[in-house]
Amino acid sequence: MKTLADQVVVITGAGSGIGRALALDCARRGSLLALSDVDVEGLAETVRLAEAAGAVKVHSAPLDVADRAAFEAYATQVAAEFGRVNVVINNAGVALSGDFTDLDWADMDWIMGINFWGVTHGTKFFLPHLIESGDGHLVNISSLFGLVSMPGQSMYNAAKYAVRGMSEAIRQEMLINKHPVGVTVVHPGGIKTAIARSARVSAREDAGATAEFFDKKLAKTTPEKAAEVIIAGVLKDRARVLVGADAHVVHNFGKWTGSRYQDLISLGAKRMLPPKKGA
Repeated sequence: MKTLADQVVVITGAGSGIGRALALDCARRGSLLALSDVDVEGLAETVRLAEAAGAVKVHSAPLDVADRAAFEAYATQVAAEFGRVNVVINNAGVALSGDFTDLDWADMDWIMGINFWGVTHGTKFFLPHLIESGDGHLVNISSLFGLVSMPGQSMYNAAKYAVRGMSEAIRQEMLINKHPVGVTVVHPGGIKTAIARSARVSAREDAGATAEFFDKKLAKTTPEKAAEVIIAGVLKDRARVLVGADAHVVHNFGKWTGSRYQDLISLGAKRMLPPKKGA
């Protein structure tokens, strides 16, 4: 795939952040868009902006990616609407902070339902259409935390590592079976989105302090820059795309230090992370 012009591009989590930036980037390239999000108002704004940016056609629908039946119906609807699907970007995601011992089951199920099962649903239901297109590409958004682990992010790490492992295996299967589908796994570092402000936290975490720490200390890359890097990776058929200087630095740090990175990060985290309630 050398161009996104006249390609049908599906993007989940398109109501804000990286998803919206991807939609606008693709719109400017002449793509036909299928956009979804649980945030109906944010999604409507993205549709308006995409149409203003020159999108050939925009189909939008509210979608909870964790709802398997709803996602299956959505994939069927999109394929029927456009007659084909060329690119699927499973972008929708949420965050959950807190020590593993402090997390409750409801929040653990919530993040896995969206960050892992949501990506799995998008992959499972759209992959046959990508194969049938004769020129397809699957893009699954993992994270820098799908390459290295961080304290307070156990379930986020679990979901993002799972997305990486599943996607890399699928890419190999596409190659073995000679299916015309590229697969790219994306590992963003800190991106300036609302993910931290809309995140869930354990009872011992200070939600405001956690969001402020992410926004001021970690979020360095704009969604627009992230979208630019992701699309460039797709058009070059890259198996792995890292987004942001921080992603490259931390990933290389993990490679150079091996499993010792866990000890070194733990030392730094004691000084950098916001204090817990009651600490």
